[in-house]
Amino acid sequence: MTLPPRAVVVHRATELTELVARHGTRQQAGFFLASRDRSLDSLDARHLAQQEALATVSAAIPLDWRRAVAERNDLDRFVFGPEDVVIAVGQDGLVANVAKYLDGQPVIGVNPEPGWNPGVLVPHEPAAVPDLLVRPAVEERTMVAASTDDGQKLLALNEIYVGHRTHQSARYRLASPEGLEERQSSSGLLVGTGTGSTGWCRSAWQERGSGLRLPSPTEPSLCWFIREAWPSPATGTSYTEGLLTATDHLAVTAEADLVVFGDGIESDTLTITWGQRLDIAVADIHLRLVR
Repeated sequence: MTLPPRAVVVHRATELTELVARHGTRQQAGFFLASRDRSLDSLDARHLAQQEALATVSAAIPLDWRRAVAERNDLDRFVFGPEDVVIAVGQDGLVANVAKYLDGQPVIGVNPEPGWNPGVLVPHEPAAVPDLLVRPAVEERTMVAASTDDGQKLLALNEIYVGHRTHQSARYRLASPEGLEERQSSSGLLVGTGTGSTGWCRSAWQERGSGLRLPSPTEPSLCWFIREAWPSPATGTSYTEGLLTATDHLAVTAEADLVVFGDGIESDTLTITWGQRLDIAVADIHLRLVR
């Protein structure tokens, strides 16, 4: 028997919800802000916009479909099925947060606050969801994968960061696709996709006035940057940026304890210790973003 599709609505707690949780009650949260000449008004408006968007999306799900709801903080424990259709209601970053846990399921990005969110990954208004569920047009976005020599793997839609857990100097040996090797000490390594090249990687690219051509979101290639490489008698700065094609990989051999995380989620990391190797390459899984 074939299971009907399941709509999984993904969202994150609003700023109002988080503030009330921190202070215990709405009144206490209001008092805290009032003592700083601020009010709950803007948070109320944003909270209401998300609640209205979630209600519209929920009403759009066909009655014969199964349904589930997942908050951002629960994604690493949520089990997605092959028949799922994911509806991410929130900021652009929410799509990146959920993408690493998927294996080809389509994602509909819904923007509850067009005046607040750019809408790059959440381009749709809530009222568009009924048509998108039955007639989706999918764009495949390239993702990046990091694999350790003991079998651990991490996916990301925007970028993968490799560095020291407390942001001290990260020490490692870097091997580029061209066969060039160098021992380095830096603030960490960024490897980004075309989707991520509008964010953290673009900041690194722009700051150094790089001449690299950043990849497009659907292009099967990656860009990489070393942050603040430090020259010393034992460490070099010759190889600090580059591009990876679909057949390339970047190898990092740890010479200190390092963490690896994707899309800024530091709570979901890999750890590599002295002597371990990490390979970073274009992922064989794509995000299927409904356009």
